[in-house]
Parts: sequence; structure tokens; C-alpha cells
Amino acid sequence: MHNQIKLMLQMQDEMNSKVTEDWLTRGFEWYRAIWIECGELMDHHGWKWWKKQDPDIEQVKLEIIDIWHFGLSMLLESSKDHDLLIDSIADDFNYTAPSTVPLLEAVETFATTTLADRTFSPSKFKSLMNAAGMSVDDLYVGYVGKNTLNLFRQDYGYKEGTYVKVWDGREDNEHLVEGAQSLDTSVPSFRDDLYNFLKDRYHRLNG
Repeated sequence: MHNQIKLMLQMQDEMNSKVTEDWLTRGFEWYRAIWIECGELMDHHGWKWWKKQDPDIEQVKLEIIDIWHFGLSMLLESSKDHDLLIDSIADDFNYTAPSTVPLLEAVETFATTTLADRTFSPSKFKSLMNAAGMSVDDLYVGYVGKNTLNLFRQDYGYKEGTYVKVWDGREDNEHLVEGAQSLDTSVPSFRDDLYNFLKDRYHRLNG
């Protein structure tokens, strides 16, 4: 787990630096982004009692992965010692009891703490993961996948508006899922292997 957390912290720093070089000193409102993602998560789960809604658990998990991006950013911004940070996150993930709280309640508890304190609590986030049936391995694979896709998009013109998001009639995130499923997620090269998969398929399908 320590190696997974270390890699995710490194990837988040690299991604943030690619978008804004001096991101650590900019004081971005990560807590606000987390709150908005929590609202989107609840919409995917469904909360309206006046209409029929079926929970879309896969989309719920994707929103949790998006929240983790912002949470990692908050943790990096507030910590000078990355080794201690890794240990602290691992401890929270190891010792947070499985949640028996319904998912929407877990979301509200997590969002309330984030907004009130403007901090990110790995233990409350882990409770949210538990409520959604996500393991740390699920988080790791999902995070590496989404982060790699975000990096790939930036490298291929996302910010400039030249990136092609639909490849051969399917969105890039569908190709991402196929790539992740076809690779060995346990090897240290998983991130690079996935990036190369995306690059090869992008060039093959888009010329």
C-alpha cells in the first residue's frame, strides 16, 4: 500500500505542476472542488424521492476517484514530509473500520467535514470508499487510470483544444478501461504501460 500511495502522490504533483507550475503556492480551493464532486456523486447514486432513480455505482466510484485527486492535492499542499504523509494515509486506510453507514450519509459526513475544516480527512474518505464497496486496490487502479488519461490529454492538446476525445466512435475513457483491463496492474510499470497503450491506440485510430 505504501508504494501505491507514494506513486499516487507523485502523479498528482506531476499533473498539478503540468497545469500550473507553482500550484503549491497558489492556494487553490480544493475543498470547493471536492464539495462539487460530492454533489455529482449523489446525483449518480440518486436521492430524489419523487422520481425513480437507479444507482449507477460505477459512476459513483469514478466520482470518488475524482475526489481523491483533489484530496491528494490538499494533502500535498499541507505536508512538508512526504514519508510521514504516506505513513499517515496508510494508517488511516488500514484502521478505518468497514462502513455500515448508507452511502449518501457517508458522503454528507465527508463533505461536511471538508467544508467546515477546509481539510481532507483520509479516514473519512476511506469510510466513503467502504460505503461504496471500494477497496484501496480499486482506488489505486482507478486513480492511475484517470490520472494517466488526464496527463495524456494534456500532452496531446487538451488545453489548446486540439485533442480528439472520440476515437473511432468511442470516448477516450472507454479505451482507457479496455487498456487497464488488459494490463498487469500490479507491476511498477503499470502507469507507463497504460500511457503507451493510449498513445498507440490514439495514433492508430486518429492517424
